[in-house]
Amino acid sequence: MKRIPVDLEYIFKASPAILYTFLTTPACLVRWFCDGVDINGDIYTFTWNGSDEDAEVVDDIEEEKIRFVWENADEGEYLEFRMYKSPVTEETVLEITDFTEEREVDDLRRLWDSQIKNLRQETGG
Repeated sequence: MKRIPVDLEYIFKASPAILYTFLTTPACLVRWFCDGVDINGDIYTFTWNGSDEDAEVVDDIEEEKIRFVWENADEGEYLEFRMYKSPVTEETVLEITDFTEEREVDDLRRLWDSQIKNLRQETGG
């Protein structure tokens, strides 16, 4: 079954600089995203429930976006976080692009909603 991109958007009180830190540093990633993370150059090794997943950083603009490509991802798939200040509300917008099968879109949204709830608690909103 073909996997499709899913774009999600979340509003934060925290600045893009703070969000970027929580998306890129091991000490912060383990507080909301994974059980453990090790960085070796452009390769992040994420750990969940004792299982490791490697992802390469293929695009990184400080305080703007970071894109990971999972080691076993299908061609053209990635996980991307983009962040910017809304010119109207001055709130920080975090956009996430992830991929899943069509029948699993709702599950993916629920997973990210849960993860983002943790991220909000860690960043103060």
